[in-house]
Amino acid sequence: MTKQMTEGQRAYEAKRAAKAGMTLDKWMALKERERAAEERERQKAAAKAAEPPKKPGFFARLIERAHKPL
Repeated sequence: MTKQMTEGQRAYEAKRAAKAGMTLDKWMALKERERAAEERERQKAAAKAAEPPKKPGFFARLIERAHKPL
């Protein structure tokens, strides 16, 4: 992890790692991988939101037209 932890934070993470049955190094590596995966998912969602919307399909257009008043 690039951020330096205080002694209190280090003790807290060590307790959590012990509870999970891991060493502190493995625990911190796991947390970093999870954080990176969440960041990738966030980027994918942002990229998908930036795409132009898809044209409605054939049946969606028919239903839309059927709901319009005459």
